[in-house]
Amino acid sequence: MRRTNGPDSFPRPAARGRPFPKGNSGRKLGSKNRSTLLTVALLEGETDALLRTAIDLALAGDGPMLKFLLSRLLPRERRITIELPEMEFADDGVEALGSIMRAELTPLIWRT
Repeated sequence: MRRTNGPDSFPRPAARGRPFPKGNSGRKLGSKNRSTLLTVALLEGETDALLRTAIDLALAGDGPMLKFLLSRLLPRERRITIELPEMEFADDGVEALGSIMRAELTPLIWRT
């Protein structure tokens, strides 16, 4: 059965396309919101005090602040590659896993 454009047809979503008229590419790369610029201006010169307060809160036991600071300080998770020995039987996989657990086979850091 064919659909028609009559009153019983489903509404069509708006057509997707260029978000701005031709010749207007929008905001320039690197430009910031007015609120961001105001925040930066207000906090100028206060970064050391704010950082010290954040560290003191984390050391006092504020869990979310500690998690935030550590997420910024610790390196992100990276993919690793482990070269395993030749495996012919299921028992060989158990031995390979044991070697990894004993740190006999060390992972190679995958740089991306």
